[in-house]
Amino acid sequence: MSQITIQCRLVASESSRHQLWKFMAELNTPLINELLRQVNQHPEFETWRQKGKHPTSIVKELCQPLKTDPRFIGQPSRFYASAIALVNYTYKSWLALMKRLQSQLDSKTYWLEMLRSDAELVKTCGASLDGIRTKATEILAQIAPVDIIDTQQPKTSKVKKSKKSALSQTDDVKHAPQTSDRHVFNTLFEIYRNTEDILTRCAISYLLKNSCKVTDKEEDCEKFTQRRRKLEIQIERLKEQLEARIPKGRDLTNTKWLQTLFTAIHNVPQNETEAKSWQNSLLRQSSCVPFPVAYEGSEETTWFKNQKGRICVKFNGISEHTFEVYCDSRQLHWFKRFLEDQQIKRNSKNQHSSSLFTLRSGRIAWQEGEGKGEPWNVHSLTLYCCVDTRLWTAEGTEQVKQERAEEITKIITRTEAKGNLNSKQELFIKRKNSTLSRINNSFPRPSQPLYKGKSHILVGVSVGLKQPATVAVVDGITDKVITYHSIKQLLGDNYKLLNRQQREKQTLSHKRQIAQIFASPKPFEESELGQYIDRLIAKKIVALAQTYSASSIVVPKLGDIREQVNSEIQARAEQKCPDCLEAQKNYAKQYRHSIHQWSYGRLIECVQTQAAKAGIVIEEVKQPIRGSPQEKAKELAIAAYKSRQMAD
Repeated sequence: MSQITIQCRLVASESSRHQLWKFMAELNTPLINELLRQVNQHPEFETWRQKGKHPTSIVKELCQPLKTDPRFIGQPSRFYASAIALVNYTYKSWLALMKRLQSQLDSKTYWLEMLRSDAELVKTCGASLDGIRTKATEILAQIAPVDIIDTQQPKTSKVKKSKKSALSQTDDVKHAPQTSDRHVFNTLFEIYRNTEDILTRCAISYLLKNSCKVTDKEEDCEKFTQRRRKLEIQIERLKEQLEARIPKGRDLTNTKWLQTLFTAIHNVPQNETEAKSWQNSLLRQSSCVPFPVAYEGSEETTWFKNQKGRICVKFNGISEHTFEVYCDSRQLHWFKRFLEDQQIKRNSKNQHSSSLFTLRSGRIAWQEGEGKGEPWNVHSLTLYCCVDTRLWTAEGTEQVKQERAEEITKIITRTEAKGNLNSKQELFIKRKNSTLSRINNSFPRPSQPLYKGKSHILVGVSVGLKQPATVAVVDGITDKVITYHSIKQLLGDNYKLLNRQQREKQTLSHKRQIAQIFASPKPFEESELGQYIDRLIAKKIVALAQTYSASSIVVPKLGDIREQVNSEIQARAEQKCPDCLEAQKNYAKQYRHSIHQWSYGRLIECVQTQAAKAGIVIEEVKQPIRGSPQEKAKELAIAAYKSRQMAD
């Protein structure tokens, strides 16, 4: 991923801010809310939910009559297009999430039905445990490589495992296999589904819960019970998430909150579920700023300098308003480049292509402010810009040119192959040929050699409870680790900031609790120390990759990391306090305070940004649950390398 996002503050006259607020808060946001409502009330919505996607054209169709609705009329055309794009993106993400959660629920439920203790397997099939092991060996011999059969006994790890990491060794079987063994697991699941033989099923269940190995060790009943309970917790949490509310937009006027308050005052809840829904609605803090407006095209903004020499920008649809750019000095060169690109294209009489502009898209958004007064005076305007880092240099621009040229050539060839083209198709081909010729006119860019790493060297980055990040530099050919780096090594002298940030989180948590007791509306926001630490970690990881000439940095997919962490903590709590629910909650709360609660998504985003600047590829792989942080980082890198080899 070569694209990153930068931002700046937009400063304009009060009349300009007032007009923009009116468009965004009084017209555009209510339009988005209405589109969100109409989509989820569509007769085909349940079908879309099962498929995990919806037809994007439906939102445009729903928006068409709303353009003449008195509630939403009078917006610039770009604002309507932005609303359609935002609603499509929202439901695309939400429906995909629901489908993924349902798939996880189905697989975990199926595995829970298969997961049985040795005693239960013996009782089910009527054979002895040795008989089950013999059958398991026969099945494994038919489908597994020879080297797996020869290593039936699990090897003892040289890394000493602490008692606190013992629980992480007993988790969902789907996280257990390495990439080289994954086909064995898939084959075993397939055989289990297609056979009715009880002994075969019990033998497969035995293999799956033991990572496709036959062992002579006696099963630890306590660990098995804990493993099963952890899986049950994950299933319960998935069911709760599948009942998540449908996107409803932003209530800037707090109308829904007041309606819920009125209902709660004058009515008695019928059951606990209704009471909880009222409570959640009243405690939920709604956003006080409107939805952002997206400018997808690189030419929908006009850049220039005012009389003071400050860079300014105008936006299509509201071009009568001028906005001055205020940004950090570290990002000023990007905005200067936006101005230069447009000036070069303008001076050459459009002989250059805007597809090579460094700026790819922009988004106007309001940031919440504090104080009293009109909202357009209290809140501040921010412009988020998506840039392609490759287009900063001549070498990177040449790379992009080749990609775009190949893409356009394929489109032209595919269209011409249809034959008997009509006037619209001929005009389309003419435009594409014109774009192709303009792409060859390069913008003046500074020269900087592209980063070239060794394809077999990868940097794996694992995340976890105790260690926010652990790095392993791995040789993919030999599967050997060149070096490990713990969080302490990554931060070096700045390691003390980690404990300081943890203390700050604990202090803020205590203050929030006191504020809730006294119904204080004042929020306690965290400092930017955590983000600063993330940047330090990301810079060190990228520097480490450059030192060893790594071809890529492998980061974990964070889709279910929160569920893994929460289920692990809950299982710990139930193990410590089996008979008292209140004690379990207190233990879980104290345990969360004792560890580094990290924003893994923010950390990965920082790594991606720094890697994009250096030209290093980012790969994403599902992080295994079993093993130490070092082993997880190693497995991430190995899995990415072998996945790449299979793709080739």
